[in-house]
Amino acid sequence: MTISATLPDLPDSQIKSGAKAISTLHKSWRKLPLARDKADTLLLMFACLLVLLPHTSQAEWWVSVSCLCLLAWRGWLTLTGRRMPPSWVLVPIASLMMGGVFLHFHTFFGRDAGVTMLMMLLACKLLEMRAKRDLFVVLYLSFFLLLTQFLDTQTIGSAAFALCAVVALLTAQLSFNYTGVVPPLMQRIKLGLLILALAIPLTIVAFYLFPRLQGPLWSLPSDANTGRSGLSDSMTPGNISKLALSEDIAFRVKFPDFPDNTGPDKPILYWRGIVLSHFDGRSWTHDDLQKFRRRDNAVNFSGPKIRQQIILESQGQRWLFGLDLPTAPASLNEVGSSLNAQSELNAPQAINNRLRYEVTSQTQYKWQPELSARDLQSEVELPPGFNPRTLEFAADLRQRTPDDRRLIQAVLNFFRNEKFSYTLEPPILGRNSVDDFLFNSRAGFCEHYASAFVVLMRAVDIPARVVTGYQGGEMNLVDGFMEVRQSDAHAWAEVWLQDQGWVRVDPTAAVAPERISLNVNSRGLNGLRGLSGLMNLGANSKSLLSRLRMQLDAVNNSWNQWVLNYNPAKQVDFLRTLGLAELDWPKLMLIFFAIGTVLIGLIALPLLYHRPKIAPLDKLYLYLCKKLADKKHPRLLHEGPIAYASRLKSTLPETQYAPVQGFLALYAATKYGNTRQPMSDVLPQLKTLLAQCR
Repeated sequence: MTISATLPDLPDSQIKSGAKAISTLHKSWRKLPLARDKADTLLLMFACLLVLLPHTSQAEWWVSVSCLCLLAWRGWLTLTGRRMPPSWVLVPIASLMMGGVFLHFHTFFGRDAGVTMLMMLLACKLLEMRAKRDLFVVLYLSFFLLLTQFLDTQTIGSAAFALCAVVALLTAQLSFNYTGVVPPLMQRIKLGLLILALAIPLTIVAFYLFPRLQGPLWSLPSDANTGRSGLSDSMTPGNISKLALSEDIAFRVKFPDFPDNTGPDKPILYWRGIVLSHFDGRSWTHDDLQKFRRRDNAVNFSGPKIRQQIILESQGQRWLFGLDLPTAPASLNEVGSSLNAQSELNAPQAINNRLRYEVTSQTQYKWQPELSARDLQSEVELPPGFNPRTLEFAADLRQRTPDDRRLIQAVLNFFRNEKFSYTLEPPILGRNSVDDFLFNSRAGFCEHYASAFVVLMRAVDIPARVVTGYQGGEMNLVDGFMEVRQSDAHAWAEVWLQDQGWVRVDPTAAVAPERISLNVNSRGLNGLRGLSGLMNLGANSKSLLSRLRMQLDAVNNSWNQWVLNYNPAKQVDFLRTLGLAELDWPKLMLIFFAIGTVLIGLIALPLLYHRPKIAPLDKLYLYLCKKLADKKHPRLLHEGPIAYASRLKSTLPETQYAPVQGFLALYAATKYGNTRQPMSDVLPQLKTLLAQCR
């Protein structure tokens, strides 16, 4: 049996009108706002994304991809309104991710493994939110994971990003707590900002006045100090040129004796670091046996003393830097330093945190002029079987120039007059690296020239060695600190001359004298890459970008000193400026709590003043309702005063009901009626009836 139906014939105008109405309805539906639960969930996911983003730079790529895929999955489920995945789907996914963590880190404990598991736990928990309790688990887990980003980076930029994530999390938490009508998103964001702003004053007081613990707050003993760049105790042609491409700060210097944000002339800004005496044919290394050798370290200084207050960035090495030549060990706040026979400044342990110290130097000196041949033996040794053309060239120079000083000048003239070039991209050298450099490529960076020069000196029995450190620096006119960057890394030579001792010789100055008078980023060297060369941010640049960089560097310097490096010694200095240097822990805690109480009061009083005020008429009504509720006659939530009075008639005695009924009738007439009786007459009547209700 077939059932068929026929549609009535409709005019074309009605069909077009119906189609237009359906199209309009479809467009209107698409413009409808998301349901509240979807909007709140998407806001929470956005906040979680802000929490996860800082960790993606440190986490393994598969961890970041997994978390982003889980977030995308959760977003798709939210937008389409589909059900959450069941446990038999989530458990294998979580197990695979935990297995990946164990296979990669070989443990579930430690900083990196723990942070990775927290990232995955947050992403998985978003797919398992079925109750309000799960929501708060996600929020609190996000706050904790946000805190762990400071284990990797503590810059002012990371702190600002963390504050943005905190505001997003607070906004999401507020959104889920609203009942009924929800304020617009911008109003909720403003409320989140207000909550954060109220916490900042007390946070600042706690940070600066609460007794500081020894050591930095965020460092860990195992793997918290990885990935540092800087000079090492060895030099192979090419490694300093790679370091020179970095614009990272190596250290900052303040010159107390130089007013108006000035400093010494650039040609004397040689920041002495590491002395390299041993050569294996290709690489120069630090000779650790030197520190055990007894050697006269007599130095006759002349010229003015130059004091330097240095803030050294973390480098994972023991080397300290100071102007050539330091007169005494550096003065450190917490630990001592040493100055060995090679005038190397050393800290007692590797520098894994930012370090502040002071050192005094004199740039004119006569150093160790009376050394014996035995003392200088290691500074004339060359490995056999390397660089035969260099040795032949050196022998020819010695035959033509017997005087040591003239021979040194002849080598510098050779670098200056021949077609040598100064470049950050030198060609690769072979086994006989010095031969290839001197007679084939003739292109190199400072380490090529220093290495070739010292080999030539040793080949003619002139004691010589390589010194690595930094040369130059850029004065920040905003805060008065000279900024020495990794791009200022430099290598030069020292030769020993009879009756004069060790003398600094910089063969690079013979080839590229601008290297000594300018910074790398302002020289436009061949092969230089990076943002600094494109934006003209050198020391001689007066561009807007140069001034902007100085401002940012000054802000970062203040952040480093007053936040990251705020240690017990810094706190004592700060309290001394406040006249509180003699306080012990109990008194300091008392002052902290006193100031904290005052701040809380100053924050709370405006909030109490601006809280919603209840009219005197409503206060009397609420007071009556409270008294009746205490007598087991509470008002129901949906009841108005008239309905409340009607119900009380059957439960209260007549003598008690009369004043209650009179009060409620007068209140309803005044509150909702058209009575024109002034409030000054109504309030005394209500108070009289309220007294009778007792």
